[in-house]
Amino acid sequence: MKALHRLRCSCIRDPKAKSQSAMEYLMTYGWSILIVAVVLGALAYLGVFNPLYFAPKANPGSCQVFRPNGAGTSYDINLLGVCNWEIPEYVALFNGQNSYILVPHSASDDISPAGKFTALAWIREISFQQNGGIIDDGGEYCCDYTSGFGLVVGSTGTRLNLYVNSLVIGTNPPTTNMWMMVVGEYDAGTGSSAIYEFYNGKAYATPSSLPAGLSLQQQRGYDIGGMFGNGDASFNGVIANVQLYNTTLDSASINALYLEGIGGTPIDLQNLVGWWPLNGNANDYSGNGNNGAAINVNYTNSWIGSYNPQ
Repeated sequence: MKALHRLRCSCIRDPKAKSQSAMEYLMTYGWSILIVAVVLGALAYLGVFNPLYFAPKANPGSCQVFRPNGAGTSYDINLLGVCNWEIPEYVALFNGQNSYILVPHSASDDISPAGKFTALAWIREISFQQNGGIIDDGGEYCCDYTSGFGLVVGSTGTRLNLYVNSLVIGTNPPTTNMWMMVVGEYDAGTGSSAIYEFYNGKAYATPSSLPAGLSLQQQRGYDIGGMFGNGDASFNGVIANVQLYNTTLDSASINALYLEGIGGTPIDLQNLVGWWPLNGNANDYSGNGNNGAAINVNYTNSWIGSYNPQ
C-alpha cells in the first residue's frame, strides 16, 4: 500500500508549476509568434498574397501601335509586341503638389479637326484635392476659356468633372484608394457628352448636358496628372493607361476597355491620338510620337496589392 501511495503521489503535478511552465513557454516563443504575425500582416498589406503579384507583367513598351506610314496616319496600322493585356510593371505616382506630365503639342495630337474626343484613364486617388487634373489640353479651365477640355477631380473631390470651353458636367466623386477607369467624351456636332466611372464591375454614367458647337481648337499639347501647363492642381494618387481618341466611343466599346483591365490596349486604332500606359515612362505608344516629359513623377511597382480586377 505504501508503494502504491508513493506512485500515485508522484503522478500528481503542482498546478503552480504547470502555470509557470506555460508562462515560460509564452515568454520564450511569444515574441517569435508576434514577429511572424507582423511580417505576415505587412506582406498581406503589400499585396504579396494577391495572385496578381506572381502574374506575368508587361515590360515598359512591350506593346505599341505600329504606323507604317508615319505619325498621324491611319492606314494599315496594327498592334506590335506582347499585347495580351498583361498588367503593367509600373504605374505613375503623382504627389498632389507639383508633379505632372507635359505632352508638347504636335500636329498628330490635334483633336480639333474631328470636333469630338474621348479621354480615358485608370486612376486611384489617395486623397481628395481642391482640383486634381487627370488629363487636359494644357490650358483649358484656368487660362484659356475659348477652347479645350479637361477631365479632372474637382470641387474638393465632390465630383469627377469634364470641362469643355469652361462648361462642365460632373458625376460621382472617385472613391479614394480604389482603382477605377474614368472616361469623358464630347461631340461638338451633336453636343452629346458623358462621364463614365467604372469600378466594382459596374458603370456609372452622366448623360449629355453640354451644348453642341463648342470649339475644340487645341494648340497646347496635354497635361497628365496636372493642369494649366505647369502642374498646378496636381493629382494626388496613381494614374495608368491614359488613352485619347479623336472620336466618341459607344458604351459597348467603353465597357470592353474596362473588361480588358488596367493593362488593356486601345480599341480604336484609327482614331487613337495618344496612348500613355505610364508603365515606367511617359512615352506615347500610339505610334504618333507624342512623348511626355515627367516632372516630379515617380513610377512605382508596389501598386498591385490595391488592384482588384472585376
